[in-house]
Amino acid sequence: MNCRCCPRRCGVDRGESEGFCGAPELVEVAAICRHLGEEPPLRGERGICNVFFAHCNMRCLFCQNQEISRGKVAEERIRYRGVDEVVEGIARMLPECENVVGFVSATQYAYAIPQIVEGLHERGLTPTTVYNTNGYESVETLRVLEPYVDVYLPDMKYMDEVLGRRYSGTKGYPNVAGAAIEEMVRQKGSRLMCDERGVAFRGVVIRHLVLPGQVENSKGVIDWVAERLPWNTQLSLMAQYYPVGKALPDELGRKVSKEEYEEVVAYMEKKGLANGWVQEMEASETYRPDFGKEGVFSF
Repeated sequence: MNCRCCPRRCGVDRGESEGFCGAPELVEVAAICRHLGEEPPLRGERGICNVFFAHCNMRCLFCQNQEISRGKVAEERIRYRGVDEVVEGIARMLPECENVVGFVSATQYAYAIPQIVEGLHERGLTPTTVYNTNGYESVETLRVLEPYVDVYLPDMKYMDEVLGRRYSGTKGYPNVAGAAIEEMVRQKGSRLMCDERGVAFRGVVIRHLVLPGQVENSKGVIDWVAERLPWNTQLSLMAQYYPVGKALPDELGRKVSKEEYEEVVAYMEKKGLANGWVQEMEASETYRPDFGKEGVFSF
C-alpha cells in the first residue's frame, strides 16, 4: 500500500519500506489492557479496553510512550501483529472492562480500524469505539472512519506553529488539527452522550496537555475551542506532563507548576468552557506507562 493515512501523505509503500512513522503494513500493537485513567465517561467503573498501537506520525520530544512510538520498536514490545491477533486480544480483555474499546495512537494504522471493528462484530461484540489521537489527522481518513468510531478523543496540542515544529516535528499542526477536530464534531456532535450509567457512547472530548513555560499556547488552544466550537464542547485540561526523553530543551526539563496550571484553568473558566475535566497536580506522578508489564499502568 502507498500510505496516505496522515497529513504527511508520504506515499511510501509500507509493504516495502517504512515512512516517517516507522510502521510496517502489518498492524503492530504493544498492549491491550484495562485502563482506569481515562476521563470518567470513557472508563466507567470497570475501565476502558485500551489498544496501544506501536509507532506514531508525530515526534513529540516529551512523549511518555517513547518506547513504543519511535522508529523501530523493540521486538519484545510488540505483543500483537495483524488484525486477527488484535481482534482476539480485544475479545479476551473486553469482558473485564466496560463495553468500550479505545484505539490509542492508531493514525498510522487507520486503514485497519474498519477491519478490527468488523472482526469484533463478527464475534458478536459491539463495543463503543473511542479513537484516541494526537490530533494530527487527515480529514479524508476521518471520513472513512466515520461509521466505525463512536467517540473521538483528540489532542489539541498547539496553537503555536513554531512549538508544533520544535516539540513535535509537525508542519501546520494548528490548522491540521483544527480541521480534523471540526470534522470530528461534524460527525459526532459536540455534546458527549452517555447512557444511564454515565458511560459515553457518542461524541467528542478534546484533550490539552499544559506544558511548562507555555501558558500562552494553552490559552490559545482555549481561545480556539471557545471561538470555533459549540459552547458545550468537552475539554479535558491535563496537568500530567513530566520530563521524559534524553534530548529535551531546557524549558521542558521540569513539571508544570501549580501556578501555571491554575492560570490556565482560570482562563478556561473565564472563556465559559464549563464542560470537561481538570487534573490534580499529582497526575504527573501517576500517569507513567511501563510497556514491559502486562497492565502498562500501575492503577
